[in-house]
Amino acid sequence: MNDFDQLQSNIVYIHSQVQTKAIHAINQALTLRNWLIGMYIVEFEQNGENRAQYGTGLMSKLAKSTHIKGLSAPEFSRCRQFYLCYPEILGTVTQEFKELLPKSILGTASQELLPQKSVVDRHKISRSRQKLITQIITKLSYSHIVELIKVSDDIKRTFYEIETIKGTWSVRELKRQIASLYYERTGLSAKPEKLSEITQAQISPQAPADIIKNIYAFEFLDISNREAIEEADLETALLDNLQAFILEMGNGFCFEYRQKKILIGSDYNFIDMVFYHRILKCHVIIELKVGAFEHGDIGQLNTYLNYYKEEILEESDNDPVGILLVAEKNHALVKYATAGMDENLFVQQYLIQLPSKNQLEAYINNELRRLI
Repeated sequence: MNDFDQLQSNIVYIHSQVQTKAIHAINQALTLRNWLIGMYIVEFEQNGENRAQYGTGLMSKLAKSTHIKGLSAPEFSRCRQFYLCYPEILGTVTQEFKELLPKSILGTASQELLPQKSVVDRHKISRSRQKLITQIITKLSYSHIVELIKVSDDIKRTFYEIETIKGTWSVRELKRQIASLYYERTGLSAKPEKLSEITQAQISPQAPADIIKNIYAFEFLDISNREAIEEADLETALLDNLQAFILEMGNGFCFEYRQKKILIGSDYNFIDMVFYHRILKCHVIIELKVGAFEHGDIGQLNTYLNYYKEEILEESDNDPVGILLVAEKNHALVKYATAGMDENLFVQQYLIQLPSKNQLEAYINNELRRLI
């Protein structure tokens, strides 16, 4: 290896190492911020003199008054749950974060800091547990933790903590393994270590840089998804031009959102594109899928329509309409979801005002020929 090759190798290595450290530092700061927020909320609930004034509306009151990006009422509740599930994190808090602890906590021995009315037992934290907690904070993203705190059983949650760290699982993989009953299957296996070996071998480890590419990190750093995520994929390219295509048609379309984030239950969903039609006085929700049509695609779109009916619809609005675009090479399929519209004339009015099936098919086919 000549001197230049060595220099190049050193620079790449330094960049990789420092980038990884920076990513983990950002993730750890986000995680500890949310844990501290949870601690303050629990402390207020247990010791605050005016806590009864807010009651169950505390989280909504906080969301409306703090105006911090990403901290909605459900997220404040999630921070609270995070603290109650992981009170042992106090033992990992560095001096700079300890200065942020509530005054009522300062000076309290770390082993005594369990919430006063927590579901967590007030037993002494073992050295091995404390070591695992440190790894959870330093190696997992907050998005991982969001999935872990949904697991109510402590032993089951610990199992997934260990497996996720050991296999450097992505959040998607963690969710998949929980849904596949990996914990229960391990308990039923005659050779659980063999099942673990097979499972881990089938999983692609998450790269350190992937940790930063989650919704919590984007909001914490106050940047948008589109500023941070690569946009070379086919679906993104199609959506980029679809937005302009729809607006150029006129007919009353007003653009509202791209990748609209909505919280349904405990999971975030992202709607590809949302318009408001000023003539029809309704929202138009567009979902695009690159690949073959599956029955679940309509179900997903219908879920978004129902969400808009329940959460977004104003009194002067008509029911939302959904358009599903399914793109395949040399093929385009367009489906309208107009469920819930009782009057046939109204449905026909939708179809007159919206882009025609032929127009949408022509758009998809032209774009695919250009991009592929």
